[in-house]
Amino acid sequence: MKKSVTELIYEAKQASYSMASSDTETKNSVLQCAAELISQKADYILKANRLDLEAAKDEGLGKTAIDRLKLTDERLKSMQNGLLSVKNQPDPVGSTVEGWVLPNGLKVSRIRVPLGTVGIIYENRPNVTSDAAALCLKSGNAVVLRGSKSAINSNTIIAELLNQALSENGLPEAAVTLIDRTDHESVREMVSASGLLDCVIPRGGQELLKTITANAKVPIIVDGDGNCHIFVDESADFNMAKDIVINAKVQRPGVCNAMETLIVHENIADRFIPEICDALSGLGVEILGDKITCSLFSKCTLATEEDYATEFLDLKLSVKCVRNLDEAISHIRRFSSGHSEAIITSDLNSAERFVNEVDAAAVLVNTSTRFVDGGEFGLGAEIGISTQKLHARGPMGLRDLTSIKYVVHGNGQIRK
Repeated sequence: MKKSVTELIYEAKQASYSMASSDTETKNSVLQCAAELISQKADYILKANRLDLEAAKDEGLGKTAIDRLKLTDERLKSMQNGLLSVKNQPDPVGSTVEGWVLPNGLKVSRIRVPLGTVGIIYENRPNVTSDAAALCLKSGNAVVLRGSKSAINSNTIIAELLNQALSENGLPEAAVTLIDRTDHESVREMVSASGLLDCVIPRGGQELLKTITANAKVPIIVDGDGNCHIFVDESADFNMAKDIVINAKVQRPGVCNAMETLIVHENIADRFIPEICDALSGLGVEILGDKITCSLFSKCTLATEEDYATEFLDLKLSVKCVRNLDEAISHIRRFSSGHSEAIITSDLNSAERFVNEVDAAAVLVNTSTRFVDGGEFGLGAEIGISTQKLHARGPMGLRDLTSIKYVVHGNGQIRK
């Protein structure tokens, strides 16, 4: 008889106790083994992925969603590298954050410990299956994965290989548990599993997030939208600005750290906007802009307030001209999702003001928003990019999957 979602989560919870006490060498061996299995079984994974792609096309899934779903030899290699990169990261479990001795002789320490059992709810991207599992396992957690219907064949075989790696190293397979149901009820059951799941990290669109927040009885870490902006200041180097803007929009438009709005100082608008919009349009980007932008670039469509508030996840860009840095910051404050915001400038004061006054998980100076990523930041991989302020913010790596335990050593002290 098929196990219920709650039964599967219960088994993962039991497995979490073994993970919490497993040593670094064993966890690293699991990750090494998983990377080797993905290499050995690459043809099987790609075959399963083709089944998912065919079904997705038949159901009319959009181009961006198809791109997220698709696995290639290169992306499989990236998954392997992600597993090995996490393996090579320092193990946070058991490390002392700080310690002190009280006047009465008690020795107090704050020690990193696993969160316990982590639920991940995600859409379309089968690479998340291995990335999330790697981070959770290395940080001593069990993980419950619930992917989308569109990726079920890909996710299933990847999870089976992770289970095999666990088993071959003496750890319970349930430490990586894939929920094989993809209906909305399975989501509601997961986020209602109080006492079994220690937190849930949703990675998906607004509809998924609404369902989760409306039903959640466990803590949620929000992997939010990426309505990201780049402000090109009047002092910006044009060649640098052009390269960064094109990279941020075109290199991979369907991801959360892609630029969605370009803000340009009006003092350089007549020179920069025609050049950058022409370049972007030539690369297939649809341009939506304010009246100034439309007057400077004939292929521009007038942008609406909704456009400036939208995460397109596509070859589509809104453009806004502003009189100064204050207006740029004001626009970002109004429309930002708190993910990643960038300024291109040669003015140190403008850069410092932007960094200090823009409230986002990541603020960048003279570089692309595409770098806001756990792997690029040296975290090995990421479980998601949190746009909230508790308990983690920005790309979440190993340390963000741990909590703190106070450990106190005494020699007979009693409180008076």
